[in-house]
Amino acid sequence: MCCHLPRQESPNHSAMKKILLIGAVGSGKTTFVQAMMKASLKYKKTQAMEYYDTIIDTPGEYLESRRYNNALIVASCDCHMVLLFQDASSKNCLFSPNFASVFTKPVVGIVTKIDEEIKDIDYARDCLTLAGAEKIFEISAIMGLGLEELEDYMVLKP
Repeated sequence: MCCHLPRQESPNHSAMKKILLIGAVGSGKTTFVQAMMKASLKYKKTQAMEYYDTIIDTPGEYLESRRYNNALIVASCDCHMVLLFQDASSKNCLFSPNFASVFTKPVVGIVTKIDEEIKDIDYARDCLTLAGAEKIFEISAIMGLGLEELEDYMVLKP
């Protein structure tokens, strides 16, 4: 089952590589998709893998239940890059050490919710570093912080 959101063009969007989003429930993956697509931000629970033009959004349960890891690996075959999402306001890190090593694509870490009052960005960065992310970005999809830098990186990364 897949869902397609109408795409609203941003200047770099058409050149952006296809990406796979992986993170826990509530880590901000779908909000990130809405922000990147310039769509209105509203809460929506992802129930199955959702395919957009350049983004594959996965349910958080795919990370939380290891039996779905194969689905993540298979979905990554259609992508140029894998993005791992870690909520800065959460003390739960669900990425095992070297989690990124199962992917044959570049793996980038995304620290989300950096605008939250209670947060631990260093903990989130450490979680993503241990998981094997090659580069880490800090973003707030709600406030639009860090999105342009991340989008530029995704367009320019070979």
